[in-house]
Amino acid sequence: MRYMVFVNMREDIGSAPPALVSAMDAAMAEGFASGVLVDAGGLWSTDASTELVVRGGQVTTTDGPFAEAKEVVGGYAVIEVRDDDEAREQGRLMATLHQQHWPAWEGSVHVRRIASPDDGPPPRD
Repeated sequence: MRYMVFVNMREDIGSAPPALVSAMDAAMAEGFASGVLVDAGGLWSTDASTELVVRGGQVTTTDGPFAEAKEVVGGYAVIEVRDDDEAREQGRLMATLHQQHWPAWEGSVHVRRIASPDDGPPPRD
């Protein structure tokens, strides 16, 4: 099963410290070597992004930055694991690396399963 893992944070926190970069590089190398990590990366800030919104039958385009955004997705990973528990553990690893190597960082890590064509539409509550 594949999952998308999002790292959310305040955009104004600044650049990651070298200790976190090194720890993430090591974790990513291990993840790619084991086959758990399919893809990963950091994202540019919202001042280099565009938002397209569909509302009232119209598509509008807004270039960043977006003042109303409290947290943004700062990075992502696509992982391939056996089950939800293993996916959560990978998310916990990302959160823990941030906690240990960037003490001022506050944010969240979201883990969401990616629907495959065989799954049909994802369930809705």
